[in-house]
Amino acid sequence: MQISRLFEIVYLLLHKKNITARELSERFEVSQRTIYRDIETLCQAGIPIFTNKGKGGGISLTDNFTLNKSVLSEEERGEILSALQGMQATGFSEADQVLSKLSALFGTNAPNWVEIDFSDWSDTQQHKFAQVKEAVLRQKVLSFDYYSSYGEKTHRIAEPLQLWFKGRTWYVRAYCRSKQDMRTFKLTRMKNLKVIEETFDRTLPSAESPSTMSRPQEHPVVTLRLKVDFSQAFRVYDEFDEPEISKDADGSFLITVSYPDDDWVYGHLLSFGPHVEVLEPAHVREMLIVWLRKTLERYS
Repeated sequence: MQISRLFEIVYLLLHKKNITARELSERFEVSQRTIYRDIETLCQAGIPIFTNKGKGGGISLTDNFTLNKSVLSEEERGEILSALQGMQATGFSEADQVLSKLSALFGTNAPNWVEIDFSDWSDTQQHKFAQVKEAVLRQKVLSFDYYSSYGEKTHRIAEPLQLWFKGRTWYVRAYCRSKQDMRTFKLTRMKNLKVIEETFDRTLPSAESPSTMSRPQEHPVVTLRLKVDFSQAFRVYDEFDEPEISKDADGSFLITVSYPDDDWVYGHLLSFGPHVEVLEPAHVREMLIVWLRKTLERYS
């Protein structure tokens, strides 16, 4: 409690030229003696506070003082403000206030280094993201129905540990109480989501981080060799890594890429229309023919 009070005293002094011990004691509901002890603690920490007695007197900071001269290095200040702005971009409810206070204390403005736009999501999906985000930050348990890629519905109770964005999709990494193991859930497949008023103290295993986690797998991986028309260059460089891309003699792209062998792959390939040819493997070529025939049957 004292640390929080000390922080706010400095913040108030930065925004007010002068404030009395009585005003501070009433604000924090402590005695004036406690306030003077707090001022002494701040002075010992190297923060230049002085007091004036008499009419018009009070507690003040030295002119032009900023906290960055006393506690943190420039690099540390930048990392703190950048982290807070990352939270602000995801809509964290308290980030604006904390970012404003720390920017004032550090005597600098936070760099506008990140912005996250959810405009392609429906209101329902944005609300779901907000629910999961708050559950992760507040360590609240989630209850939801989950649909697998096979369309199977199961009910889950899970402890959410991390939101994870990969491959244009949001996932949540959580400890599933039903399976008694770590699981990765795709947010769009989570239905009837509820935040339970129950907390947990589990943390993400040290080995589980975005840099070490691969895309959640429910199907075996297949390696594809694709020939993509040169007119699709805008998609090729958006969707594939440079080592996966080479050029054919006729100017088209040759792609070698590995994906889970599921319905998403066939839908993705068909989204290229006539501009892609699967060279290998043979079973993917055959499955695409089946998909195309079924599509034609609907229009015949």
